[in-house]
Amino acid sequence: MVTVWIPSLLRDMTHGKHELQVEARTVREVVAQLELMFPGIAERLVQDNRLRPGLMLVVDGASSNEGLRYVLDPGSEVHFVPAMSGG
Repeated sequence: MVTVWIPSLLRDMTHGKHELQVEARTVREVVAQLELMFPGIAERLVQDNRLRPGLMLVVDGASSNEGLRYVLDPGSEVHFVPAMSGG
């Protein structure tokens, strides 16, 4: 199992839940499990078979550019973080 932290912008899809446990070995499987639980959430996370622009993946406290193919360890924490903009 991995823990998935849901950003506030997506909590309308998860009925307010901010943390979920899912069975997954990759981030792609995390998205698939979330889609089964909350239909429509995948299109808010993925575009053209990759994480949407403006979303950053953080796994176990470290940002990653591996996106959907990132291989997770059991007990990993996955965060989908909206990218910050401005200056």
